Amino acid sequence: MRFANLKIGFALTGSHCTIDQVLPLMRLLKDEGAQVIPILSQTVVSNDTRYGKAEELRQKIVVITGENPLVSSADVEPIGPKKLLDIMVVAPCTGNTLAKLSLGVTDSSVLLACKSELRNNRPVVIAISTNDGLSANARNLGLLLNRRNIFFVPFGQDAPQTKQASLIAKMNLLPETILEALQNRQIQPLLVTV
Repeated sequence: MRFANLKIGFALTGSHCTIDQVLPLMRLLKDEGAQVIPILSQTVVSNDTRYGKAEELRQKIVVITGENPLVSSADVEPIGPKKLLDIMVVAPCTGNTLAKLSLGVTDSSVLLACKSELRNNRPVVIAISTNDGLSANARNLGLLLNRRNIFFVPFGQDAPQTKQASLIAKMNLLPETILEALQNRQIQPLLVTV
């Protein structure tokens, strides 16, 4: 069991079209021995979309993890002082979350959980999913690639002919990225075909 006894914060942000890709990975981590603590952004908690209803998603996550999701800054505040997590995962990570993280903004449960892990010198794994990764968010991506204790799931362009600036992580590489990040290493290669 590769993840036995690990406490993994697993945050989902509002790239609703990608959430179905990460739920099986959340289950895999749990099945391989991790305690998975779900953390949901306000967008995930409150928005019904063409990809599903927010409450149904919350219920799926409870079934998968056996934990009630943390949804507010007050919910996640103890993570830092009590050192509750071994590693933090943000999958999917929107461009909005990426930008705020690069600038040190902590106005959400997900961002405060990331800040808490970084303050404790612990790894944060980012699985990017954004339509502006090679345009408006390219600068923020560059800043975070150079930041200590931040690791990326390998990513690439998901639709270069129709969405030239769009980037998405190769989600099936999340478990291996976590294992490498726990050893303070960025999984390679970072740029892949998705």
